[in-house]
Amino acid sequence: MNPPDGKTYVTQPSLPPLDDFVSELSGIWDRKWLTNNGECHQRLEQALAEYLGVRHVSLFCNGTIALQVGLQALEITGEVITTPFSFPATTHALWWNHCTSVFCDIDPIYGNLNPAKIEALITPETTAILPVHVYGTPCDVAAIQEVADRHGLKVFYDAAHAFGVKSNGVSVLNHGDLSMLSFHATKVFNTAEGGALITDDRKMKERIDRLKNFGYVNETTVSDPGVNGKMSEIHAALGLVNLKSIDQDLEARRMIAQLYRTKLTGVAGLSTMAPDPDVIENGSYFPIRINKKQFGCSRDQLYERLKTHGVYARRYFYPLISSLDAYSSLPSAKNDCLPVANKLASEVLCLPIFPSLSEDQVHQICQVVLE
Repeated sequence: MNPPDGKTYVTQPSLPPLDDFVSELSGIWDRKWLTNNGECHQRLEQALAEYLGVRHVSLFCNGTIALQVGLQALEITGEVITTPFSFPATTHALWWNHCTSVFCDIDPIYGNLNPAKIEALITPETTAILPVHVYGTPCDVAAIQEVADRHGLKVFYDAAHAFGVKSNGVSVLNHGDLSMLSFHATKVFNTAEGGALITDDRKMKERIDRLKNFGYVNETTVSDPGVNGKMSEIHAALGLVNLKSIDQDLEARRMIAQLYRTKLTGVAGLSTMAPDPDVIENGSYFPIRINKKQFGCSRDQLYERLKTHGVYARRYFYPLISSLDAYSSLPSAKNDCLPVANKLASEVLCLPIFPSLSEDQVHQICQVVLE
């Protein structure tokens, strides 16, 4: 269903049947346990670990705090090689942890961190790599890990878009030292606000769980200067009921993505991102690229035209993080260092995609694009 204003946005939250949610809320009310590792929190961690095919899940109030705590848990300092083509939270988390972002250019096909560009950026101050699985498409994890292993670097994946994504049958979340998920309302799986860290190390999970709860070990012992990053029972309850329909939601997104590809393939100056045949995608976003000279208008002109028809697409990611005032003075932020990222940021536009988007609506959106 579209919002009351009748407009079509790039993504909309999936909401569970109200009766199921009310039933979970009633249980919370009866238990009088609203937060701090309650029953819903524990059930959701276990259910997500099983569904995602990972060993340990630590839930958070949002993905940004999860990123910040993950950096602390891994004791990452100094310089961190990361991507300029992401949501600002990726780099903000580094700033909050007093790390220096070193921007690396991206690959021209999927927009992920380019492994071939990483090594030239490594210095004695480099301690880690923070890549992003852009639009849920996995990075070249093997190549990134090979570079990291040779130089003794940690790898922490921002997997905000990659819920349920598998490569060669294995969850992409199992790569690196940690992976972060976002459960924001716009994600394929949401708890309204929320996030998680994924690890295969039990001791690391215990450390993460302490750090997100003020550093408490027990009632009288605080081991670390932690933060309040806990997910509440109400948000966990929403996650539990949303998880019941996640397979249907993901399949609907994949079908919509395929419908877009069918309707928009072969248009001069417009290209879609072909899925990797070895990857089970999640349809988290549907990006197209616009070549102004061939298409007849710029990406920004198409963006504005869609808005006049009540279609609110998103220039995602634009502007680049490296061009923001907070980071533009960094040596690695210069445009000459990031030609591929700058080009993609000027061409990409994400069209609306969410489970309840109808075939007629997809057709209408495509008609506006094609006109």
